[in-house]
Amino acid sequence: MKIRIAIAGYGNLGKGVECAIRQNPDMELYGIFTRRSPESLKPLTGASVYSIDEITKHKEQIDVLIICGGSATDLPKQTPAFAEHFNVIDSFDTHAKIPEHFENVDTVAKASGKIAMISVGWDPGMFSLNRLYAEAILPNGKDYTFWGKGVSQGHSDAIRRIEGVLDARQYTIPVETALEQVRTGENPELTTRQKHTRECFVVAEDGADKERIETEIKTMPNYFADYDTTVHFITAEEMQKDHSGLPHGGLVIRSGKTGLNLEHNHIIEYHLKLDSNPEFTASVLVAYARAAYRMNQEGMCGCKTVFDVAPAYLSVQSPEELRAHIL
Repeated sequence: MKIRIAIAGYGNLGKGVECAIRQNPDMELYGIFTRRSPESLKPLTGASVYSIDEITKHKEQIDVLIICGGSATDLPKQTPAFAEHFNVIDSFDTHAKIPEHFENVDTVAKASGKIAMISVGWDPGMFSLNRLYAEAILPNGKDYTFWGKGVSQGHSDAIRRIEGVLDARQYTIPVETALEQVRTGENPELTTRQKHTRECFVVAEDGADKERIETEIKTMPNYFADYDTTVHFITAEEMQKDHSGLPHGGLVIRSGKTGLNLEHNHIIEYHLKLDSNPEFTASVLVAYARAAYRMNQEGMCGCKTVFDVAPAYLSVQSPEELRAHIL
């Protein structure tokens, strides 16, 4: 019998999950649950759509619920609420608040006997795993995480809120000289400005003061003031043609030393280059949905993160196939 997956929320991430399920032969999409009018949604695959207000009526038909809301306001409420009834997965990515989110969800999931997998994606998620593996293997060393080149949706939105801006995309870009220092084992101490630059593409209203807009962007605290930032003004047509996608990626690097006198240098590097940030994140969520289902079938419950999942639980292949072909 196939694992029956449901999706809560149908934005870019929800659509990515819908597509990813089709690539996994042991899964099927039960349906999409939305806060909007179900009749207004036109799923990519023709999947059934239901009101999220009626989701508990379907609890016996759903093995895992993948929650595709936002970390700021949706997931802190939705994940513990849904974990009372379902095995759930979310992509909560506010790093500083993960411990608090974990505790809130864990209490509910233990009481309900369900698995609740939080903060699944690529950072937190795959990058977190690679930081853990690398630190465990090279305890005498230093971690570096670089993001990009990719679109930062939060920073892009911050620019769009400036008076006179019609549309904007902001790309986070690793500084090549900093990357090279890390890759050669120099273990540099890098400031925020030394690790990343920011490149902005802006569509301004006719007659808008572009000099003022550029100044507001470059001096914006918590977003651009601490970075070397470049601003390009382009047309709406150029934005649609060249910047309509959501690419992203990045690197996790561990530089460490071994030997009696720490005489040997080692570099561990994990690199992602993504055409679609939400579609890749969705693919990670779907793999962990398989793990959540299997773990719950074995009697496990409570809140879990990627650190708690044995790799074999993620794969559609049997343990015998994994040992024969991947190990």
